[in-house]
Amino acid sequence: MKPGVTIDFNNPVIEIEDLWKSFGSNHVLKGFNLTLHQGENIAVMGKSGSGKSVLIKCIIGLLTIDKGKLSVLGKAVPEINHKELDELRTDVGFQFQGSALYDSMTVRENLEFPLRRHREKLKGIPVNDLVMESLENVGLAHAVDMMPEELSGGMKKRVALARTLIMRPKIILYDEPTSGLDPVTGKEISLLINEIQERFQTAAIVITHDLGCAKITSDRMIILHDGINYTESTYSELNQSTDEPVKAFFT
Repeated sequence: MKPGVTIDFNNPVIEIEDLWKSFGSNHVLKGFNLTLHQGENIAVMGKSGSGKSVLIKCIIGLLTIDKGKLSVLGKAVPEINHKELDELRTDVGFQFQGSALYDSMTVRENLEFPLRRHREKLKGIPVNDLVMESLENVGLAHAVDMMPEELSGGMKKRVALARTLIMRPKIILYDEPTSGLDPVTGKEISLLINEIQERFQTAAIVITHDLGCAKITSDRMIILHDGINYTESTYSELNQSTDEPVKAFFT
């Protein structure tokens, strides 16, 4: 366990049991299982097309599962209505792979955007205070009035993360948080993910191809192989595995 991080193993915030998801004849998830606890970071690794991004889109309700059990913060995602799902999403931050910033908006306006629909959640706090606090949390307070085109790749990732943090989520889903970044910047983003975990006691699922990111951020790793949770353990334990599908990620 990382220093400063407390994991509540008696408090699962995401519970997935026997999850199936297909697209026509393409069976992507074939009985996947996962439990994420409060304060825990899980890294999910798998080959391209193995279903990693499909998994987190199912968790947030962007995709409908075929069968299985999927509970987020005690709510059965397949069974709740649109309004309840919308409310649940305010507690689950989604970090898009490509940052997904609005090019025509300043950094400030990008961060203000999610507050337009969910202002009631944080209505007692001035918008400017929320914006500046979120940017300070990622070390970019000075960029508040910049345009996305003025930002480096790493800065865009940080702004996107600040936009996620502004809603003060309990869970964060990271989709390839270090993709497209050089190794130094990728490590900085990975360390920032840990800093957020420690500071806010968030739980997170980190979808990544980056072994360095998985090593830094994960309290536990899951190998997604052939549509299932093939194995799970700590990075160091999996790194010593002699099982071929596992070894393939470490060679």
